[in-house]
Amino acid sequence: METTNGASRGDAYAAAREAMVRYQLQRRGITDARVLQAMREVPRHLFVPPEWRDEAYEDRPLPIGEDQTISQPYMVALMVQSLGLKGHERVLEVGTGSGYQAAVLSRLAAKVYTVEYFATLAERAREVLRRLGYDNVEVIVGDGSLGLPQYAPYDGIIVAAAAPRVPPPLKEQLADGGRLVIPVGDALAQDLLIITRHGETYQEERSVPCRFVPLLGQEGWDAAC
Repeated sequence: METTNGASRGDAYAAAREAMVRYQLQRRGITDARVLQAMREVPRHLFVPPEWRDEAYEDRPLPIGEDQTISQPYMVALMVQSLGLKGHERVLEVGTGSGYQAAVLSRLAAKVYTVEYFATLAERAREVLRRLGYDNVEVIVGDGSLGLPQYAPYDGIIVAAAAPRVPPPLKEQLADGGRLVIPVGDALAQDLLIITRHGETYQEERSVPCRFVPLLGQEGWDAAC
């Protein structure tokens, strides 16, 4: 039976997602079965501008407007895996961007709060998440470098932008035993840090070199940079 163009395109995207998981993620050390399944299920191509959809599953970031990007699939998977989510957690994401990472997190945690600096991106992400049924995600416009104290503490905090230092408010809003995953460095290169809270002690682990757009806000880089 002949398929429609829409069905054929959908099959192609599903195949591209499976290839992404197999060759970009599993071969590079992503082992958490729940993370891999979420990456298989979330339609990344629907979170990028239409002109970039055929490249949505390539091994690189893509532009989404406001000089921001949707992160490389491997980096999304690595950061999410680093949180060690089991399903009951409350998670804060700083830097909603396209909404893709929030959608992945929504499959792995009970509730996701995500803060976006740019209102235009927040509204677009909110609409895509609503249309696709990711109803345990709340998108908020604001200064994510200050966290979101009204819903703290968080079992996991993930920052999708580069900070010059670890923002103290994010550490303070982390639950005991929770993890903060954040790229820290200068404007050209950063290291991905995994910070685990043990009471008033914070254990820091350096993961991989990376490069993200700057974290804007009071505890990040100046908005004019």
